[in-house]
Amino acid sequence: MQFSFAYTHSPIDFYFRQSPRDFVVEEVPLYPFSGEGVHLVLKIRKKNCTTFELLKILSNHLGIKEKDIGYAGLKDKNALTIQHLTLPLSVRKSLESFTHKEIKILETTLHNNKLKIGHLKGNKFFVRIKKLDSLNAQKIVQVVENIQKYGIPNYFSYQRFGKDGKNYLQGKAIAEQTQKVRNKKMQNFLLSAYQSYLFNAWLSLRLDISHIISANPAHSIAKALQIYADNLTDNLKAFIPSLAIPQIFTQHDYCNMLKSQEHCFKLFSGDIMCHYPFGKNFSIENREDLMQESQRFLSKDIAPTGLLSGIKANVSKEVAGAFEIPFSDSKIQSVGTRRYAWIFPQDLQFTYKEEEAQGEFSFFLPKGAYATNLLREIAHREIMESQSEGESDV
Repeated sequence: MQFSFAYTHSPIDFYFRQSPRDFVVEEVPLYPFSGEGVHLVLKIRKKNCTTFELLKILSNHLGIKEKDIGYAGLKDKNALTIQHLTLPLSVRKSLESFTHKEIKILETTLHNNKLKIGHLKGNKFFVRIKKLDSLNAQKIVQVVENIQKYGIPNYFSYQRFGKDGKNYLQGKAIAEQTQKVRNKKMQNFLLSAYQSYLFNAWLSLRLDISHIISANPAHSIAKALQIYADNLTDNLKAFIPSLAIPQIFTQHDYCNMLKSQEHCFKLFSGDIMCHYPFGKNFSIENREDLMQESQRFLSKDIAPTGLLSGIKANVSKEVAGAFEIPFSDSKIQSVGTRRYAWIFPQDLQFTYKEEEAQGEFSFFLPKGAYATNLLREIAHREIMESQSEGESDV
């Protein structure tokens, strides 16, 4: 399934290959390390190895178990990445003899606590693209201006769905108890892929609906939405056989209110919002609050959230719920949560080097967001895994 784009520009041609030279990621800690405690903190630069491979290399050298090493996030193999790890202080002496051609320890300090998944603010990125002519570079400048103002949808990127892009189907089978996986870690990973796919499909649907609202006069929106619902793609029908359009879209004043929202992602009553870039969730209770909250969304104070299905996750209600409930699977027995549906890249800069026919991006994304997702939105076409492992034009 191809997920919808936020912006409507034509595809932009350039060449991208994810490699240590052209893709650099630096982890930003959630808070400064204390400089004291029983955990040794390493700031490590690596390339051509995954975080899990890094853990194995260190555990073998130091004679400790991989589970004794703390980390806040997983970093790409085909990139130059900088991340932090925590180790037991007892290995400090053994660490002095550590050398590896792909791994360099940049700094060490101490901290009170072991790092755990999610204990990071986000990541800084540097990305280089090639074979970029001046016309396409100018198109990128315009798209970057829109992204700086409005942000991007927070899709899970292709890395989440395996080499063939279909591991979510195994997760669906596990949820439906038609397939068993003995390895608990793998089972959870596949279920997570299924949750992620449902989230992406919902987000794509909401973008389609938002575009329909923007493109049609208020009196035609209900009819346009019904035509859309009657012609769902086969991939979407596999998860939601039918889509009911709420009657409220026949009310022209409500549709005019939606059309007056400046943002390309239209908010509905019942949407569950969250203060951005972190904070508490809250619901838009009624249509009277819509315009106020849409302005706060435009100002980047809040952002809408989407569902990662689970037994304890809150599902949106009212109009928003009509479009979210079809993507809620009660068979998923994990806890569940909500995820930002929209993010705002910070410090987004683009530089064009005409003589080299290259473009360079630098930006910061919050944890859980994918740099390749931003590139996808700019390119206005899919960026698939083959572009990480081989050479492929974007």
